Amino acid sequence: MIFHSLGLRNKDQRGFTIIELLVALAITGLITGGVTMAIFQVFAGNARTSNHMTAVRQVQNTGYWISQDAQMAQTVDTGVFSGFPLTLGWTEYGVDGDVHQVVYALVDSQLRRSHSVNSGEPVETLVAQYIDSTGTDCQFAGGKVTLTVMATVGGFPEETSETRVYEVIPRPDPQ
Repeated sequence: MIFHSLGLRNKDQRGFTIIELLVALAITGLITGGVTMAIFQVFAGNARTSNHMTAVRQVQNTGYWISQDAQMAQTVDTGVFSGFPLTLGWTEYGVDGDVHQVVYALVDSQLRRSHSVNSGEPVETLVAQYIDSTGTDCQFAGGKVTLTVMATVGGFPEETSETRVYEVIPRPDPQ
């Protein structure tokens, strides 16, 4: 009689079956997985975009500075390793005739600029970072400076590289 009354009570109770719970858990898992993947894609896309913009900016800085100095240069000396150190020299036209010397050196993925006037104390400037020495080259031939710059930013899987080629014709020597 006790068992009979327990059986009647269980029939009147409302609830979820184990299959309904498993289906609900599976659907919840699918939705959670989809949301997680979407968030991961957004963060990975942001990292890739940020790395790309940094690489572009570093390449543009390098091209800007070397182009400005190479246009003024009357003498150009390239180094043995990838054309660095690159030494540019010129004498200003006019009364003062200041003698400028600019040396670009690629050290540990950083491009540094050293500028001295009339053999005075050089002023050092960090021009760019993340410069890839294997993809960066500077040559002086045929009366023009050809600069190939590669910047690589980030690590796997968001590593991004940017390469640009600049050609600059230095000003002629007035002598």
